[in-house]
Amino acid sequence: MLIRFLGAAGEVTGSNYLLESENSRYLIDCGIFQGENEEKNEAPFDFSPSSIKAVILTHSHLDHSGRIPKLVKEGFKGKIFATLPTIELCEILWFDTVKLMREEVERINRKNQRAGRPPVKALYDEEDVEATLKLFEPVPYDEVVSLEDIKFRLRDSSHILGSASVEVWNKDTKVVFSGDIGQWEGVMEGTPATIEQADYVVIESTYGDRVHKTLEQTREEFTRIIQSAISENGKVLIPSFVVDRAQRIIYEIRLLEERHILSNRIPVYFDSPMGKKVTEVYRKYNNLLSSELQRYYLNSRDPFDIENLKYLSSVEESKRINDIDTGIIIAGSGMCTGGRILHHIKHSIWKENTHIIFVGYQAQGTLGRRIVDGARNINVMGEEIAVRAKIHTINGFSSHADQKDLLKWAEGFQSNPVFIITHGEMTSSQALSQLFRIKGYQTLIPTRGQSIDLLKKEISEVKPVPSIDWNSLLSELEAQISSIKERVTGSSDLEKFSLLKAVSIILREINEK
Repeated sequence: MLIRFLGAAGEVTGSNYLLESENSRYLIDCGIFQGENEEKNEAPFDFSPSSIKAVILTHSHLDHSGRIPKLVKEGFKGKIFATLPTIELCEILWFDTVKLMREEVERINRKNQRAGRPPVKALYDEEDVEATLKLFEPVPYDEVVSLEDIKFRLRDSSHILGSASVEVWNKDTKVVFSGDIGQWEGVMEGTPATIEQADYVVIESTYGDRVHKTLEQTREEFTRIIQSAISENGKVLIPSFVVDRAQRIIYEIRLLEERHILSNRIPVYFDSPMGKKVTEVYRKYNNLLSSELQRYYLNSRDPFDIENLKYLSSVEESKRINDIDTGIIIAGSGMCTGGRILHHIKHSIWKENTHIIFVGYQAQGTLGRRIVDGARNINVMGEEIAVRAKIHTINGFSSHADQKDLLKWAEGFQSNPVFIITHGEMTSSQALSQLFRIKGYQTLIPTRGQSIDLLKKEISEVKPVPSIDWNSLLSELEAQISSIKERVTGSSDLEKFSLLKAVSIILREINEK
């Protein structure tokens, strides 16, 4: 059995692991790349989609699921195995993604038309999503599923609703894919399932180099920020992932109201077309939530229901709250790579009494990361804007395990497996690897394109994966054309004219393809 690491290796996004047995090929996740590696989404897959027997999906977040419709569009016809909550959340997220991609493509093509450049196409459309949803096969936690030459089982990873770690058996070898691991004794989904046996464990390392503040410290910090913003008559912006993180923030605001720290006269807006739908899925599967939240339902109360909460669906509703002076706005995307949070940042980040609270991981190359790293000026939707708002980062609200939690989960294994560390920036993966080695574990940190033979226990040399940098190439061509134009205008050099004519024919052919 061979694993090829085609995403989330030396980076956090783009999770995609190809599992090859003697007779079949399987994928664990097929997510989009975010931040500085977004161009990889357009690149061809490193395999033929039609050759894949099945996809096993750990959870619905787009960096794990977002390229599956592209996979289907390009020929995949197998089954997609996931928990029922994951399937329902994917449906909401994918249709919303299609809408956002269509809007972005229309914006780009308006610019391209003015510049005389060819139009671009979206990664996939509604028909591709509908075709993909038909391939889903729901699998409950803890049930062993037998395929042609492997068996697998989903275990609750407590990262978000429906998230799973995956146990895979092939002959005498067992490999576990952690997926994204939640915090130990997490507020939303409880504690990740303990797995005791494995030969190899592919483990995430998003926060492999840090330890979150305690729950008490996190809640105190959140309280201080909210109180400060209210005293300044300011606005609080919370860029948030719409799945799980937003529901967590709503619950924390409810706790502030219960303690009479936050007046119910302060408006709270969940500005997302899919926000209400996602929250309804959480209500539907409340039996999978933590005991802390289930106590509310036991007493016929709803942890995600607060008196002054308004769900905003239309663009008009979203625009209207740009003019409010005081209030709390929760909006996606969590890394500020798109979505309605961009409009709110544009209208408020230049104000000194605005508070922006980042409650999730910010990948390199994203606007969120630039703001967190202290940028004094940012470009939002083509406009240069000064950053005068107060910027806060609360990692304690993260649905990711920290270094201590990852070690605790790893210590549940009794078979001394090899830990293959992925899904983290290199500094984070290396820090976790060093800690694990101190504890006596063997570790590997694969690079994208690398493969590991689990039966022979051999690791391959890194296979370079081609990356297409269209922007640099087009910029170089524009610069060369500009330079040639200055040198040949008025010239009678037939040789240069013939060469340029040939180039013109080639460019026309490229434009027509």
